[in-house]
Amino acid sequence: MGFMSVLSFAHKLISERLTLGDRAIDATVGTGADTLFLAKTTGTRGEVYGFDIQAAALTLAEERLRLAIEEAPSLAAVTLLERSHAEMAEAVPAIWHGTVGAVMFNLGYLPSGEADKNIITQTDSTIAALEASLQLLRPGGIITAVLYPGHAGGDLEADAVESWAAAVSQKVAQSIVYRQLQRTDSPYMIALEKKKGISS
Repeated sequence: MGFMSVLSFAHKLISERLTLGDRAIDATVGTGADTLFLAKTTGTRGEVYGFDIQAAALTLAEERLRLAIEEAPSLAAVTLLERSHAEMAEAVPAIWHGTVGAVMFNLGYLPSGEADKNIITQTDSTIAALEASLQLLRPGGIITAVLYPGHAGGDLEADAVESWAAAVSQKVAQSIVYRQLQRTDSPYMIALEKKKGISS
């Protein structure tokens, strides 16, 4: 049967914690797969913000969402912004601070045939976005980050994210790693769950 893929495992962890009407953030929209997942999981009373620096990514995501709404209109309201995920704390409404149920990161480059593979997520902005995410989360909220050490620059970013997560105080959040140990270049996931009783 095999283990779940890192993306499927990220979705599983989030679906166990998000509820209808929650707020959620897709920090790296890409083709919109995670954006759509969050919109379905939070439902018509939910709200989702998505961030990407590439207009092409947002176009792909908008089309994915449009088709999904035609088939099943019970999706959350989605706001897509052509902005760095490092700016999410300033970009979302002030009321969101301390109320977000989940923040998803799928790092690396835009997985589209015509995309420029040289445009990748950058370590500095990713760490800033993770810091912001932790502040935006509600108690019991979750951050998932899928990492890709197999492409140029991806290994450095993965190491930095792992070091950041390990340094977060256990009093603030608990963190886990989900990865295939025999292949050091395979994608893997880090997740953090904010401790209950911790406010932003």
